[in-house]
Amino acid sequence: MNSRNSMAANATLHCLTGCAIGEIAGLMIGTAIGLSTGATIALAVALAFLFGYALSTLPLIKAGLGFGAALSVVFAADTLSIAVMELVDNLVMAFIPGAMDSGLVNPIFWIGMMIALSVAFIAAFPVNRYLIDKGKGHALTHQYHQGAEHQAHAAHPGHPDEHGTGEPGNDELGNGELSGHPGSGDHTNHP
Repeated sequence: MNSRNSMAANATLHCLTGCAIGEIAGLMIGTAIGLSTGATIALAVALAFLFGYALSTLPLIKAGLGFGAALSVVFAADTLSIAVMELVDNLVMAFIPGAMDSGLVNPIFWIGMMIALSVAFIAAFPVNRYLIDKGKGHALTHQYHQGAEHQAHAAHPGHPDEHGTGEPGNDELGNGELSGHPGSGDHTNHP
């Protein structure tokens, strides 16, 4: 699997985790207290967004971003993926006979949930891949997950660059510049 597909799969799995927590909690609460199908779905979607955003925001705050900045990045990065996942997940649950009306102890509820979340993953993966290809979505948060720790580690003398040479600045762009001379060892800044 290439690195962008891997990143898209990780982003989709990350999104699925938050969505699943919220979705299951919402469906369990709605089913347990006897809400209508529409009200249960609304609660599940609201909680899926809440948990999806929360699980994405916390690592950014840990990486040093302020709450507002982290939330802004997460809104930009995750909203489309969560929306697609929620739309597909709830449509599948609504169309599985008896899934929304079965009790929490009924296997049809849990089998339906597994099917719905699996289909939602398959639907959200290409969305995340497209966003990553455009430098959006999970690509926006990726730079913060690596943060200062990665930059300090990469700047350590002898750390292998992309070509494994260990020469600082010897990356695929030739010292980070578009000099056209990859690995030239020229460490001056060019205009």
